[in-house]
Amino acid sequence: MTRPKTISLWLKIPYTLYVCVLVPVYWVELGPHNFLWGCDIALLTTLMALWFESRLIASTMAVAMIIPELVWNLGFFSRLAAGYDVIGLNLTGYMFSDEIARLVRGLSLFHVFLVWVLIWLVYRLGYDRRALWAQTLITWLVLPVSYWVTDPSANINFVFGLGSTQQIWLPGPLWVGLLMVLFPLLVYLPTHLVLTRIFSPNPDP
Repeated sequence: MTRPKTISLWLKIPYTLYVCVLVPVYWVELGPHNFLWGCDIALLTTLMALWFESRLIASTMAVAMIIPELVWNLGFFSRLAAGYDVIGLNLTGYMFSDEIARLVRGLSLFHVFLVWVLIWLVYRLGYDRRALWAQTLITWLVLPVSYWVTDPSANINFVFGLGSTQQIWLPGPLWVGLLMVLFPLLVYLPTHLVLTRIFSPNPDP
């Protein structure tokens, strides 16, 4: 017997249209390398989770992005309200820069809703405990690629330092190796433990 659909077209279609606008704009304005950012990977991959109603994909992106996106939102809204980023890493400075096209900055507001879409998907579909290992493998692939093919000025996925500051304490490959350990331990594992405790797996296949 076919499992009934659980994700409404009222979410699938607007999300799809948003991505269809964002991808060509980002490609032209920011370049293809920008899609190596974890948040952009999550935005695109969540589109797959929506249409395939995949518990594993949704859970993997939730493990990856809940903490980073909450940090981004805290930095963005604190800067919007008080004029400075309480996080101190300048993660959202580009949102207030006239050098970045307004359309790009407007589309970048996906950071505000993506985290809630992911939480809702895990609530709706259940949490897949394989997500921790899946996201760790993705990170171990994406971080080295980000280091070798992108410019240090972009600092995609912080492979050249935290925030906008390039680190000078470690050789570059060693810094990337450290991130490959710290992201799973400090970001993915705590999220995995919380999601495992709150959301039980969906019994449907």
